[in-house]
Amino acid sequence: MAGVGDADDPDRFAYLAEGNAKQARKRVAADVLLTDTAGQILLVNPTYKPDWDMPGGMAEANEPPRAAARRELREELGLDLEVGQLLVLEWAPPHGPWDDTLMFVFDGGTLDDATIATLQPTDAELDELAFMPADDARSLLRPYVWHRLNAALQARQDATTVYFEAQQHQQYRG
Repeated sequence: MAGVGDADDPDRFAYLAEGNAKQARKRVAADVLLTDTAGQILLVNPTYKPDWDMPGGMAEANEPPRAAARRELREELGLDLEVGQLLVLEWAPPHGPWDDTLMFVFDGGTLDDATIATLQPTDAELDELAFMPADDARSLLRPYVWHRLNAALQARQDATTVYFEAQQHQQYRG
């Protein structure tokens, strides 16, 4: 017979289920910082928005962020690789029609020339991809994406993880 507080206790299960139904659910996105041997950054040009972005995308329901990053690389670029260290965790406030989001950026490492030679968009969501220096990347990215990418570059250099809340930087408007 189940006791109060036991995992099999139906009253406790109902209490937890009610809490789960009422508590906030966070949207999660996972991007990947990839570079070439010259240190240039891989960016992708999505077909569904006006600006370039880092490779990656939204996590599916109950999908771990690292697995989402790896899945997105496979789907969009045909690239199957282990995703490394978490470089950035950013909380993005509600903006436009979107609720708040947890943005993860993982280190995808440096791609060799042979891999880069075969790299191409494999999903209709992407129009093109390019490796470019940071200054060129900055001019193609929305300010808040550039801030996230720049933080990831610094975190990679420092072998650390950075957390920040985007509202502190007033990056999200409208």
